[in-house]
Amino acid sequence: MNTIFQYLGLIPLLPLIGFLINGLGRNKLSKSLVGIIGSGTVLLSFVLAVLVFMQVKDGQTSTVTLFNFIDIQQLKVAFSFKIDQLSSLFLLIITGVGFLIHVYSTAYMHEEESKHFAKYFAYLNLFVFSMLLLVMGGNYLVMFIGWEGVGLCSYLLIGYWFRNTDYTNAAKKAFIMNRIGDLGFLLALFWLLSKLGTIEYDQVLTAASLSKLSVTDITGISLLMFVGATGKSAQLPLYTWLPDAMAGPTPVSALIHAATMVTAGIYMIARSNLLFSMAPTTQTVIMIVGLCTAMLAASIAIKQNDIKKVLAYSTVSQLGFMFLALGTGNYVAAVFHVLTHAFFKALMFLGSGSVIHAMGGEQDIRKMGGLHKHMKTTSVTFFIGCLAIAGIPGLSGFFSKDEILAGAFAHNPVVYALALFTALMTAFYMFRLYFVTFIGKFRGTHDQEHHLHESPAAMTFPLIILAVLSVIGGYIGIPEVLGGHHELSAYLSPVVPTSVHHLSHETEYLLMGASTLLVVLVIALTWLKFRNYKAEAEPVGFFKLLANKWYVDELYNKAVVLPLAALAGFLNKIFEPKVVDGAINGVGKTVNYASRQIRWLQSGQVGAYILLMVIGMIVLFFIQLFL
Repeated sequence: MNTIFQYLGLIPLLPLIGFLINGLGRNKLSKSLVGIIGSGTVLLSFVLAVLVFMQVKDGQTSTVTLFNFIDIQQLKVAFSFKIDQLSSLFLLIITGVGFLIHVYSTAYMHEEESKHFAKYFAYLNLFVFSMLLLVMGGNYLVMFIGWEGVGLCSYLLIGYWFRNTDYTNAAKKAFIMNRIGDLGFLLALFWLLSKLGTIEYDQVLTAASLSKLSVTDITGISLLMFVGATGKSAQLPLYTWLPDAMAGPTPVSALIHAATMVTAGIYMIARSNLLFSMAPTTQTVIMIVGLCTAMLAASIAIKQNDIKKVLAYSTVSQLGFMFLALGTGNYVAAVFHVLTHAFFKALMFLGSGSVIHAMGGEQDIRKMGGLHKHMKTTSVTFFIGCLAIAGIPGLSGFFSKDEILAGAFAHNPVVYALALFTALMTAFYMFRLYFVTFIGKFRGTHDQEHHLHESPAAMTFPLIILAVLSVIGGYIGIPEVLGGHHELSAYLSPVVPTSVHHLSHETEYLLMGASTLLVVLVIALTWLKFRNYKAEAEPVGFFKLLANKWYVDELYNKAVVLPLAALAGFLNKIFEPKVVDGAINGVGKTVNYASRQIRWLQSGQVGAYILLMVIGMIVLFFIQLFL
């Protein structure tokens, strides 16, 4: 085994150590030391991840078993780490972007009390540890431990400002909706165990093992896994927790929405691609759900005015694109978009945090405007992120989104048309956000304008790094039609199959040209509409429907929350006191009453005892003769 693989355990262990030090020492450590420990441990993990990546790039992969986690006669599950092309790529994303978010947090959260500051970094480190477990696990059980870990950490981070009831409700909503999906994932693992007796990747994900499963088994297991993915990666119908997750600090939003938690579902399906490729029904479901999620979330983002809510629905929409790619069998494109999305979405979330920081906590873009002249670094980097997500040629988003659209066209032109329309909506709402926020006249208060300033270096440095990555990140996936060799596809080929679609170069040129032309046209129209933005009237009709997010939350509230609350009220006020307590108390009362009545038999009068004996003999005599 190569030397670097002997230290694999350090990659997740270092953030765990950071969690323990900051968590246990939160009342004694200074803010600067907390920031160094929290950021430094993730940086060291990133350095190790880079070294591992270099070894894997040279063709060396490994599965390292630390100890036997479950060892009984019928079941043996090792606590092992699997390092291959797919996991090594995700290690770079998690630790690299995670480190930048940690650095950014040192400035963004500087006003917190020392003990709360330390608690925040402890949670961040624990989150990174859980996510690393998820992608490094050598079997589904270790993945599931990390899967549950990020669910717990998301609850802690979203509800970080726990004195605000709305924030704690948002945290509970995220936790509960994730549990719904997690149940599906857990049932899939039990199904696998019952049929194959193992959940190790190397034993399950082989043609020989999967051939032992019936079509029903494969479809059922893959659908249940997809249910798990819909919860973690916020797809219909379990997506509503993600926009509410904006309750957490902005760096948390970047961590959850950009490179880590929400991509867990994509990673799980990409890891299990052999299983999903054998389930055409499941793939069709994934494609339809992904496309519908992308369109629904994009339409909602068009009329949102909270800067973080726009980005949240944008994330849901982009995740829909990734699932669309998975559903069309284009696994490489999905992983590619995870990579590029991590760069430009983390950039824009951190950019929004810079804006909120300068605006004194204000998040309504209608009260902003003209921020470019006050915050040039934030403005320029945010603009680069908008160009990338819109798919402008030369930036990272162009290459990954074009590959998804090409795969959709090869699969079904109607699916392509709907996906392209969604991409145009993406360009519209992102540049609406940019123009309303950074261009035109300032619409906030005089006091806010007086305090407008660029963020400190600890916040702008990550923005610049992510902006550079948003530009160059796509060049690892240049398609053959543009003279490249798609290095990412070649790198992932031992684990993730290459795209199955085959289009002529002429068709690909035509698709690229048409999508680029339409995106540029949409951006131009958005500029004309919002360059001199003024307060708008309250939306009416269809736009009111979009502004109110299609009333999905209200629907869930009436269809699920209120009936459950009514049931809970009935159980609490009637069923428990009358039935449960009534039954228990009734037994006691019955015994008590019976005892009081029976005690009269013990009267102490000999004549009464003789009478009872005679009656008893008569009864026995009667039974003996007549029964």
